[in-house]
Amino acid sequence: MDQPMVARFFMEVRPGTPGMAVRLPISQVVVNVNPKPVLVEYDIANVEFAKVDLGWCLYFQFTPAAARDLYRLSASNLGGRLVLMLNDAPVGARRLDQPIADGNLLIFVEVPNEELPPIAERLKRTSAAIAKKAR
Repeated sequence: MDQPMVARFFMEVRPGTPGMAVRLPISQVVVNVNPKPVLVEYDIANVEFAKVDLGWCLYFQFTPAAARDLYRLSASNLGGRLVLMLNDAPVGARRLDQPIADGNLLIFVEVPNEELPPIAERLKRTSAAIAKKAR
């Protein structure tokens, strides 16, 4: 529980664009992503786990600057997927079906539901520690 957990988001590249192939652990879906993350641990203001109509997911809240980046990114990449990596392991992907204007992102992850609370807690703790160091 005390081990840091770093969340980074990678954008799927357009077909024909060179990228890095990542495979989700359960569905085995392969997504070709840009090797440079678009949102990183410094951009996260808070993480919770949430229950929505389709089940349990992680709920990320981004800093104001990152929220603006997320809006621009989601508006210009409609139909593309945003891939979440935790400590460099791909765990979830979210198709961008509309611009995300509020800086909040729900993403389903391919881990057992009972692992979501400790993952959210570790992510929150790591992001807080990083924010504290940056001050």
